[in-house]
Amino acid sequence: MAEAADFQGMTPSPARRWLRRTGALLAAAPLLAAAPLLAGLCQLPAAPSADAAERSAAAEVSGSRTVDVSLDTLSPRVPADGDTLTVSGRIVNKGKQTVTDAHVGLRVGPTMNGRSAIDDAARSNPYAGTDVGGKYVAKFAKLAPGVPQTFSISVPVDKLPLNSDGVYQLGVTLTGRTAAAAYDQILGIERTFLPWQPDAGDTKTRTTYLWPLISTSHMTAETGSNEQQTPVFKDDDLAAELAPGGRLQQLLSLGKNLDVTWVVDPDLLASVDAMTRSYRVQASGSSTTTTAGTHQAVAKQWLSELEKTVENEEVVALPFADPDLASLAHNGKTATGSLSRLKDATTVAATTVESILHVTPSTDYAWPANGAIDPSIVKVATSAGADTVISRSDSLKEAGSLPYTPSAARPIGGGTTAVVADARLSTAFQGDMTVAGNSTLAVQKFLAQSLMFSLQVPDKQRSVVVAPQRMPTSSQAQAMAQALMALQEGNWSQSADLSAATKAKPDAGATTRVPSAGSYPSSLRKQELPQTAFEQIERTQADLDSFQVILADKSRVATPFGRAMDRSMSTSWRGRSTDATLYRDGVEAYLTLLTESVGLIEKSEAKLSGRSATIPVTVQNNLVQGVDHLTLRLTSTQPSRLSIGDGAYDEQPVTVSGGHSQSVKFTTNAHANGRAGVVAQLFTEDGRPYGPEVAFDVKVTEITATVMLVIAGGVLLLVLAGFRMYTQRKRAATRQATQESEHAQADGEDEDAPEASEAESRADEPEHPSDPSPDTAAEITDPSGTGERVDR
Repeated sequence: MAEAADFQGMTPSPARRWLRRTGALLAAAPLLAAAPLLAGLCQLPAAPSADAAERSAAAEVSGSRTVDVSLDTLSPRVPADGDTLTVSGRIVNKGKQTVTDAHVGLRVGPTMNGRSAIDDAARSNPYAGTDVGGKYVAKFAKLAPGVPQTFSISVPVDKLPLNSDGVYQLGVTLTGRTAAAAYDQILGIERTFLPWQPDAGDTKTRTTYLWPLISTSHMTAETGSNEQQTPVFKDDDLAAELAPGGRLQQLLSLGKNLDVTWVVDPDLLASVDAMTRSYRVQASGSSTTTTAGTHQAVAKQWLSELEKTVENEEVVALPFADPDLASLAHNGKTATGSLSRLKDATTVAATTVESILHVTPSTDYAWPANGAIDPSIVKVATSAGADTVISRSDSLKEAGSLPYTPSAARPIGGGTTAVVADARLSTAFQGDMTVAGNSTLAVQKFLAQSLMFSLQVPDKQRSVVVAPQRMPTSSQAQAMAQALMALQEGNWSQSADLSAATKAKPDAGATTRVPSAGSYPSSLRKQELPQTAFEQIERTQADLDSFQVILADKSRVATPFGRAMDRSMSTSWRGRSTDATLYRDGVEAYLTLLTESVGLIEKSEAKLSGRSATIPVTVQNNLVQGVDHLTLRLTSTQPSRLSIGDGAYDEQPVTVSGGHSQSVKFTTNAHANGRAGVVAQLFTEDGRPYGPEVAFDVKVTEITATVMLVIAGGVLLLVLAGFRMYTQRKRAATRQATQESEHAQADGEDEDAPEASEAESRADEPEHPSDPSPDTAAEITDPSGTGERVDR
């Protein structure tokens, strides 16, 4: 393996120092004693080196390590000739006894002889090195238990035992005395590394540092009913990340001063862009109550600054929402449509970045979680169009005979290139960087590993890629920036884009075999999305497909739900299984709410009192947009008793405007009395049922022959009564005409006769039109006509 032969960084300085000291001893001896002395030296087994003597001396004065030494700052981090090295920190007596006559000093150890040696020294190494001593110490008369005190030591670099180029171990020790041990002893020590290469090398390592702008998923599938479709966020946490001092604000502010390759999740850009306009935020613990978002200014500021920063920089766009490639490969391939969704997320990524940042990103890269790969992950990653997979050296391990770490790029078959990020450099800042001591040690170790990488083969230029954690904290980002600033000021490294590292000539002999599925880390498998997650996403997609076909404007639901399902597969859900489940459930529940907004209104029993009638069925649309391409089918469960249209069922197309309902009428025909079951069901154009069916009964009451005779008899009586009234009025009119004629004749004959009595005269006067006709027997004095029926 490459690290098995980490001897390239070893320096001959220990041997030279032993020779110089031995030569001085021989020169000082009397000439007559020179021969015996030389003979004695030849007979000794092996003279101990000066380093061994220093190591022995350090062991003799080692104490109980009761004082905690913290190294807060080291400046400059990469010293050069003429510099003054300043080391500061703090000390705390953790013991029960007061420490007296204490002083903090510096010790410089030998150069490291390989990258593995740096790892070993960082873990545990009791050796303290050569004491610089002299006036370059910080003295303390006493250290009381539990009381922290600070120190600062400045020493010219030329006072340090730095010889050849390399990585030196630097120790900061606290020496003192206690009542139990009244002699000097090392009671506390902190170790770090000091890279030393004052002159620029002939060849420099080409270093590519990925600077990730990735966040968790914040937007839901829900949008407002207005024309702008106001987006709804599940929380307002993104605003805190964008605000001054926030994680994303720090990443942007620090990254714009560094030579890095920007790796962005388009979902983050889309979310921030949505925040620049009107948006809503779900209330805590509620999915139905929302409040207005108020951080438009913060979002605009961050997005504007990012656009300016990446104007002439290399930008790599991950597939939308950074899908978990390993989860897809291991648990999602059986779910129909998962791989096509990944491809769609890649296509959307490019358009999203271009429209928001106005740069053309590269979408050729796939980045599995922690760079861990196996054949199935590589296959899934490249299925979406990526031809380069960002792996890591603790996954694609070197198994060849190379005595050095090879360059990052290497072909792994099928036209796919693996860019293997260096695991030591990539994981350097994953700890708690809020503690100054941790940050300082991490930066120095990063620089030490970088220099040792170059010193492995000083005359051969290689490329190294650093792929840090996806979502570094603010403190981690600050430590990363400090390391990169120091690296850019060093003499052994030069910055390079990811595309340059990808195109670099691979080292012959570097491992190109993708590790087997069995080698995939179990710790990463436990964080993957389960198969049930992808099945739920598939189910939601099927419901969405059925819903879209009835809509007048499909984009109002296709886009927000499509992006929400992309977010359901995000790598950011690793380690957050409960949150992931809640998010998927929320997407599915909201889609169900929308689909149920279009449906049939429940119907009670209908009564049919005739051989044919129409039955109305109402379709209601509570969406803000119209629905179309629906068919309503009404089916009789007993067509022998009740038929719909010309058969057992009938269908009619349905179109309903937003916020309205429509009644659809069906013609029915009754064939027998009694109840008949009827089922109403909506269907899409492709014949799939839409929504639940509505069943109701129709009660048929057919008209019988007896009832018809009764009705006919009643009608006949009405006709006869009308005829009788007509004949009576006709006879009365005839009598009146006859009487008037008779009176006229009598008046002519008796013109000269004496006047009749007043009573007779009144009796002979004709009736006035307003007088009522006699309608009783007492009033009618005329004899009945022949055959006339008299009602009594």
